Amino acid sequence: MTTELFCGGRIYSPTASDATAMAVTDGVVSWIGEDRTGRALHPGVPVTDLAGSFVAPAFVDTHVHVTDLGLSLIGLDLSHCRSLLDCMRLLGEHAASSAEALVWGHGWDESQWPEHRPPSTADLDAAAPGRPVYLTRVDSHSAAVSTPLRAAASGIDAATGFAPQAPLTAAAHHLARLTARSMITVDVRKRARSAALDRAAAQGIAAVHECAGPVVSGVDDFRELMATEHGVEIRGYWGELVESPEQARQMLVDTGAHGLAGDIFVDGSLGSRTAWLSTPYADDPGSGVSYENVDAMAAHISACTAAGIQAGFHVIGDAAVTATVTAFSRVVAELGTPAVAACGHRLEHLTMVTPEQADLLASWGVIASVQPMFDALWGGAEGLYAARMGAERGAALHPFARLASAGVSLAFGSDAPVTRLDPWATTRAAVNHRTPGSAVSPRAAFSAATRGAWRAGGVRDGLAGTLVPGAPASFAVWDVDELVVRAPKDSVQRWSTDPRAGVSPLPSLEASSESPRCSMTVHRGRVIHEQ
Repeated sequence: MTTELFCGGRIYSPTASDATAMAVTDGVVSWIGEDRTGRALHPGVPVTDLAGSFVAPAFVDTHVHVTDLGLSLIGLDLSHCRSLLDCMRLLGEHAASSAEALVWGHGWDESQWPEHRPPSTADLDAAAPGRPVYLTRVDSHSAAVSTPLRAAASGIDAATGFAPQAPLTAAAHHLARLTARSMITVDVRKRARSAALDRAAAQGIAAVHECAGPVVSGVDDFRELMATEHGVEIRGYWGELVESPEQARQMLVDTGAHGLAGDIFVDGSLGSRTAWLSTPYADDPGSGVSYENVDAMAAHISACTAAGIQAGFHVIGDAAVTATVTAFSRVVAELGTPAVAACGHRLEHLTMVTPEQADLLASWGVIASVQPMFDALWGGAEGLYAARMGAERGAALHPFARLASAGVSLAFGSDAPVTRLDPWATTRAAVNHRTPGSAVSPRAAFSAATRGAWRAGGVRDGLAGTLVPGAPASFAVWDVDELVVRAPKDSVQRWSTDPRAGVSPLPSLEASSESPRCSMTVHRGRVIHEQ
């Protein structure tokens, strides 16, 4: 056995709120306590001086698109553009410097631009003459596409969501994305994956859940990802419907996936007006797009449940959530609640959910994999949600407190590259929800980004995501000046650093706080990032 002792830190542990030292033996936490005792109990072992750093369970991001994130990191990132002019300038500069056949970019958001319009086909053709260009909106559910790429996508002009000059949505977007994907080389995909996973480790993330599918990334990219050797653990979800237990099992064999969940799209996004609503958008006469029907969804849940495989869907609009709850109710009536709950099925985003639906999902053991940064970026009275749906409906989105109080297990992710890979920012967003009454406490938020995220990935040992003896030694070391305890009452926010409170403190999670710097990430005893 090999033991290493970490001393002189501030350890976040539910069993020892004042711990300063931790021993790790063969990748497992073997002891937690005070420095002097730790040195006495472990003589002669290697000692790492934490120099006052904060040590906490490593984060898990439950919704990531690894290759897409990497393409933004090594290529054209448009998330910081503040105007259409700025966006086209960056496109032109990148196209001039890139020798790749395809210009792939991500992250534009016209909702705050002074021009008040998205990039057109003509804009792309002028900025990158003769080049196939594919630029996804920040939510990845629509894309501006140049004329050469449109010409290469067979049948695109007859598909739903086609427009000659405007960004493509629905089926037309999917055709353009598949065509663009086919132009990305194996080497570029490999470099993108490496960049994304390295970034995750540098952010204190020990594991990510890839949400892939035929349209999202394609099976070749997914298989390559699942075969990738990296310190960051990858749990892969393949987003394709099945109709029988045998087909479900075979799908896992064929793809290398761990579950048939993630981005099986029931609908799209609010930003691209493709989320499926029961009533029209406030700024558009349409009600979004429905990609799946209740019968197909119920068949998928039933097949996966019978096979003991985790299933799930991407659901945002209220009509999409209603269809999903109806599908689950049919399977519960068919196979029983215990069988359904045993699989820990999950729903991604779950943006619009009623109290009654939350109660049902909790009773069926359905897990909510949610993205708090969506509310931070697009919530509020003046935000995108209010513009798309009106102030009243826009304020009712992402009801984390409602879900948690109903007993729905929460897990946090980023949907990167839709939002940045920053788990502390994600946690802060959940604590500082823009709608009063929808936030969760700091402890609950941190748990959803760690312990709850492991549970969403099927790990239910009660230890993963914590630092207690017997738990996997998966942790991150952070440079933090002050640690605080925030009282759960919204009306009176009290702060304390007194260890006698018996509550393990966390870095400040005020909305204005900056994310701590990660100096080391360790997964199962192995250092995967060190700075």
